[in-house]
Amino acid sequence: MGPTSHELSHGRRHFQHGPIDIIAYAEGDPASVALAHKAAWQRFGQILPELVNELAELRQPVRGAGGFKGPIAQSMWQACKACLIDSDAQAFLTPMAAVAGSVAQDLSACYQVSGIRRAWVNNGGDIALHLTEDTAVSIGLFADLARLDEQQLIAGVQTDAVFEVKYGMGISGVATSGWRGRSFSLGIADSVTVFAASASQADAAATMIANAVNVEDARIVREPANALKDDSDLGQQLVTVSVPELSEHEIHEALEAGLKKARTLKQNGLICASVLSCQGWFASTETARVQRIT
Repeated sequence: MGPTSHELSHGRRHFQHGPIDIIAYAEGDPASVALAHKAAWQRFGQILPELVNELAELRQPVRGAGGFKGPIAQSMWQACKACLIDSDAQAFLTPMAAVAGSVAQDLSACYQVSGIRRAWVNNGGDIALHLTEDTAVSIGLFADLARLDEQQLIAGVQTDAVFEVKYGMGISGVATSGWRGRSFSLGIADSVTVFAASASQADAAATMIANAVNVEDARIVREPANALKDDSDLGQQLVTVSVPELSEHEIHEALEAGLKKARTLKQNGLICASVLSCQGWFASTETARVQRIT
């Protein structure tokens, strides 16, 4: 099936093609908004074929000089390569770690035009933002998907935190990773949310930090990624499929490990901030200690 487009309430658009599922929003001059949505739709139809053309290479570990042709593939590789610093230089990471954020980032360029005051492109939770002077956007955090049930979906989800991103903060991308999400993780974080200068960089960093949230416990169940999904870019890498209730000490140890990674990425200018959660506890690059979610 080819790409589809639908108008949603409150001026939003839904673009879908294969695994790519986009919700886009823009506000400003009505004519400019309409033209931006049209440009985004035209660009959207090109994205999946463009990625498929280089998919075999995108599933290979980040090494060498890249050499990708498509702009999204280039962004994916560059974002992941930037995260491989210090002890991570030889870590297993493929450009696919940044695919959702890079797609959102690419489409957001269609909205960065005169007449658009504020816009966002949400690709399955990885978000590219376009803000202009005196504008802001609120980002809600739901820390643990295991707590999400049908009743909440009907009545309305109560978020664990809300962050306001303002123009001038240097944040244009927000991404979340964790072992419960739609992608595989090597770690045990329920969620890791990253704020960065681009959605591509936020996506790659969220993957790295979520992988680092970890602790040794024989009860944690891991399986080869390709046993769960035969075409996974992670191949035989062991990914988390079940995490038991952990002790407070183990949770703190896991979050501190992830926080160390997040602080390294922040010190290197790759992220602006990060919030990590695990079994009712959270840590942040902006706070000094692990705290219970209240």
